[in-house]
Amino acid sequence: MFLYLSKLLPLFFYPLGLVCISLLLSLVMLWKRPRTAAIAICFALIVLLLGSNGWVSHSLVRSLEWQNLPPAEIPHAEAIVVLGGATKPALPPRPTVDLNQHGNRIIYAAQLYRQKKAPVIILSGGRIDWAGQGHSESEDMATILTSIGIPTEALIQEPNSLNTYQNAVYVKKILESRGIHRVLLVTSAIHMPRSLLIFNRLGIDVIPTPTDFIITESDMKDLVGTPKAAILSFLPDVENLNQVTSALREYVGIIVYRLRGWA
Repeated sequence: MFLYLSKLLPLFFYPLGLVCISLLLSLVMLWKRPRTAAIAICFALIVLLLGSNGWVSHSLVRSLEWQNLPPAEIPHAEAIVVLGGATKPALPPRPTVDLNQHGNRIIYAAQLYRQKKAPVIILSGGRIDWAGQGHSESEDMATILTSIGIPTEALIQEPNSLNTYQNAVYVKKILESRGIHRVLLVTSAIHMPRSLLIFNRLGIDVIPTPTDFIITESDMKDLVGTPKAAILSFLPDVENLNQVTSALREYVGIIVYRLRGWA
């Protein structure tokens, strides 16, 4: 039940959800309480304008992504841990497993393995039952990695976790059973702060190895590069709205996980 609510309820606190609620409220109140309807419409407009401009989106995403910038030289460890959420299952008409927007996690893990940063890769991720999407994420990640030449014997699958907390819990069991003490943790940069809090809380010695950065130094400079760029960054953009939602999802996750004692 918690898993279902954790996926559903936050939708109403993200910009698009808030806008929809406000507009629905204004529609209901339009004839009987036009003043309340007008306030709801103004609130929806403010949320939409703030959530879709470049200054807000870049700042929010950067506040998460730049907390754990990668070192110039990635240290060696005993295993590479890759968190799920980077694949699309092989459902028709897809001929095979695809990478989604977070697919850099898998590619980066393969690069670290080829650089001999660790001898094994632990793939952590199940599949939510109600999605009805077949294989676990760990199996899908293994399919991608073996297709690009990573040997099967170097892969350890953890197919049971359904959220970041469970990722850490099940990975810890694997580490303890194999006597592994230090790992490189690979996930998207925006997801790394929450992941790191949970893994550290469980006493796992992890080296944050983020990838899939959305905001670069160049992106931040572009906001003030020219007067025209600064003005354009205030205009609504759907990609900015998506980035704000992603950042808010992580902050909501951190709050919820802290309240539950997971982080």
